[in-house]
Amino acid sequence: MTPPPAVAARLDSIPMPAVPEKKQEARRAPARVDHPFKGIALVLLSTIFLGCSDVTSKYLSSSLPSIEITWIRMATFALMFTPVMLPGSPLHAMRTERLGLQLMRGTALLGSSLFFITGLSFLPIAEASATGFVSPLFVTALSIIFLSEKVGMRRWIATAIGLIGVIIIIRPGSSAFHVAAFFPIVSAFCWAAALIMTRMMSGREAVVTTMAYSALTGFAIMSLMVPFVWVTPSWSAIGFGILIGVASTVGQWIVVLAYRYGDASVLAPFSYTQLLWVSILGFFIFGELPDIWTITGAAFIVASGLYIAHRERVRRAQLLVLEERSPNP
Repeated sequence: MTPPPAVAARLDSIPMPAVPEKKQEARRAPARVDHPFKGIALVLLSTIFLGCSDVTSKYLSSSLPSIEITWIRMATFALMFTPVMLPGSPLHAMRTERLGLQLMRGTALLGSSLFFITGLSFLPIAEASATGFVSPLFVTALSIIFLSEKVGMRRWIATAIGLIGVIIIIRPGSSAFHVAAFFPIVSAFCWAAALIMTRMMSGREAVVTTMAYSALTGFAIMSLMVPFVWVTPSWSAIGFGILIGVASTVGQWIVVLAYRYGDASVLAPFSYTQLLWVSILGFFIFGELPDIWTITGAAFIVASGLYIAHRERVRRAQLLVLEERSPNP
């Protein structure tokens, strides 16, 4: 799946790894600048790229297997990061202290893409995209297990509201229910797992290193799977597949840049405009119009995600206050 920008941007919180002083100066991330309007503009731009990636994936799903579409996407992703992978390149950034976590994160990210694209083969794009935005709910639950974070009652209530939104959209037990509705949910869980592993590597791995390993891991795994479902693509299908890879990679990178100019509480609401873009494109390209159930459920999910983001901002502010009051250096 194309991760929600408000969540994907947290990749930028990973400080650069320790390297010799001269190289560290060259690779140091740009300083944070408080320029919220610039951040908002970048987030809005990113949703266009990410929305186009999702719509193109659905378009290709009618002629190519989801595994093959994901393989083309990962191949493009890997090619874009080839300069980072080459040992002799001045941009080489494959040194890692957490190889196991990097490989597991890459596998989880691959699962997110594969399950989401598979779901697009059966579901309206607005429904799949809205359901996929539940990843912050899974992050809340997984952070308790793997990060030992404490989650208050208000965040649990927000999580429950988001789950109600999912139930409204997929309507289990009704004639409108489709078993493929679970694919975007599994996709969101995989992305949440990838984000948790990103947090576990925080302070030791650079963003470019993490993205390079994700690209390499996804491409390697899909290269083993794609021969079993291979359908010879047309040149136009190859072009659309490359477009998917470029759009999703560029969109996620723009998000990283955006969150250098504003806080998540300010920028997060604008990331949900991706639902608007996919709904508009879904209507004009596929003739799909979101029903009242999808709109209502999406409203629940968006409200839940925004409140969880707000509570995380409050929690970080409280931690900073405690650190400032601490007598320890």
